Amino acid sequence: MWDQRFDREDYLYGTQPSQFLAAQTDRLRPGQRALVVADGEGRHAVYIAELGLEVSAMDSSGVALSKARKLAAAHGVTVDFHQADLRDWTWAPARYDVVVAIFIQFAEPALRTAIFAGMQRTLAPGGLLLLHGFTPAQLAYRSGGPPCAELLYTPELLRDAFAELEILRLEEYQSELREGTGHVGQAALIDLVARKPLADATSA
Repeated sequence: MWDQRFDREDYLYGTQPSQFLAAQTDRLRPGQRALVVADGEGRHAVYIAELGLEVSAMDSSGVALSKARKLAAAHGVTVDFHQADLRDWTWAPARYDVVVAIFIQFAEPALRTAIFAGMQRTLAPGGLLLLHGFTPAQLAYRSGGPPCAELLYTPELLRDAFAELEILRLEEYQSELREGTGHVGQAALIDLVARKPLADATSA
C-alpha cells in the first residue's frame, strides 16, 4: 500500500518538517544520536540531520526510502536509512538520544503497544521522545490520518503508555496543516514531548 502511495513525482507530505518538529529545534543538539520512526520520504530525518544530529531513519516502503535518499542528497546531509517493518524492527537498548515518531498511526493497538515500548527501550537515559499525531476529533476532518478511532491518540492513552517517562509537554489542539498533498486542512492534533529519566540507566 505504501509503495503505491509514495510512487509519485512529488513528495506526498512535502519536504518540510511538521510544525511540531520545527518547534522542538531548541531541544536538539548537534552530535546527538536520533532515530526517526516510519519516516516515509525522509522529511523529518533530513531536517534533523541538517541540525547536525547523527540520524538513523526507518520505513517499510522501498519507494519512500529511495525518495528519502534523494532528499538527503539534495540537502547535502547523511542519514542512515533502513528498510524495515515495525513488526520486525530491533529496538537496540539505550542507543538513541532522540526518538522521533510523527504520524505513525497505522499500527493496530497491540502493535502500537509494542512500538511504544520499543521506543522507550531504545532511548538512552536522559533521551528525548518527540511524538506527534491525530486525536479522535480528526475523524471530523479530511486532512489526513486513519479513519479509525482506535488508531488515534488521546492524552490518557499517551500518559499511560509513557508513564515511566518525564512528560515535558502533552497537549491536544487544532491547527491548519499544509504538508504536501497528504495533509491539508484543519486537523485535530496532539503533541508529546517526554524524557527518559537519568536514573533509568540500568533498565532496557
